[in-house]
Amino acid sequence: MFKAVVYVTLKESVLDPQGTAVKGSLHSLGFDEVSDVRIGKYMEVELDVADRAAAEERLKEMSEKLLANTVIEDYRFELVEA
Repeated sequence: MFKAVVYVTLKESVLDPQGTAVKGSLHSLGFDEVSDVRIGKYMEVELDVADRAAAEERLKEMSEKLLANTVIEDYRFELVEA
């Protein structure tokens, strides 16, 4: 069994209006040192597979088919044996 943490973020070339709104709010609260905010998604996935290579392959498939919109988002994952 493996446990993965999947991070999905907008590509650098894609505008992030939610991040811009959070940055503005932080500035209005006095956190003027904040120069940029990017918003993303965090997911935990448990996989019941035999080996690490299989887990990585399945995570890649899941990420590209459902978890991330690869046209506008990047993804990465961290995998640990549970």
